[in-house]
Amino acid sequence: MDVKRLDLLRELAERGSVTAVAEAAGRTPSAVSQQLKVLEREAGMPLTQREGRGIALTSAGHALARSATEVAVAIARAEALWDEFRNHPSGEVSLLTFPTIGATLLPAVLTDLASVAGLVVHATDLDPEMDEYADLANDHDIVLAHAMPGDLPWGGRGLNAVPLLTEPLDVGLPADHRLAARSHVTADDLVHETWLGVPPGFPFERILHAIEQQAGGRIEVSQRISDMRIIEALIEAGLGIALVPRYTSGPVPPGMVLKPLRGVASARRIVALTRPDVAERLAVRTVLDVLVSRAARLGE
Repeated sequence: MDVKRLDLLRELAERGSVTAVAEAAGRTPSAVSQQLKVLEREAGMPLTQREGRGIALTSAGHALARSATEVAVAIARAEALWDEFRNHPSGEVSLLTFPTIGATLLPAVLTDLASVAGLVVHATDLDPEMDEYADLANDHDIVLAHAMPGDLPWGGRGLNAVPLLTEPLDVGLPADHRLAARSHVTADDLVHETWLGVPPGFPFERILHAIEQQAGGRIEVSQRISDMRIIEALIEAGLGIALVPRYTSGPVPPGMVLKPLRGVASARRIVALTRPDVAERLAVRTVLDVLVSRAARLGE
């Protein structure tokens, strides 16, 4: 079987439609469909079936797609071994980050990698809702993602997840707030405060729900903002309190204090997601090693 046709089948399993595969591969949908039909003839059994207006993989198609992933990993591993033999992690690596970790981690990571000859990192940022992260790994070599403890929004997709950091989420208060002198705060302290929340569906929202359950009351959310710099400015202005990442939000503004939240799980896990074949590339492993090293310093 042709490796390139196997790769198209794998992409169909990941992306869910011929149109999406065509866009990713730079081909027309008809060309992709034609190649899949050739692969089906080579396999000697149906690999796809009609489903609504599109197509879906049959059980045989899913099995072959899994084998295609194994083939892609084996090829990437062989290429990585050759790179190691040459001791040369060259090539381009695309890195997708979200704003807070990007602002804190990215400058040091790119500085460290600038000395690696032939390695080029293309970084960009996005702050998607959690269920989009697994899809983004189809188009980027490394995706920095975050999730609340106990959640695994990228589970079941066969992605490699390299742990980078477990980051506490503190409560940001105006410096003159009645709780500002406390060593920590609890749900009972906070439930009747005016909160600055995140857009619906963002993971921090779950912690506010946990505070409500712990304290037995309802939280008033006056504004819903995704940008942490705006949230910090509103806290300084005395317009509310909010959850603030301890390590990745940068220096604490003079008009704000951070207090640990006791009695409610308040932290996020930050990981680097890669597809298994991509993770074999020496250039990608080199970037991951630097990410792990730099992230470890944030929690010191």
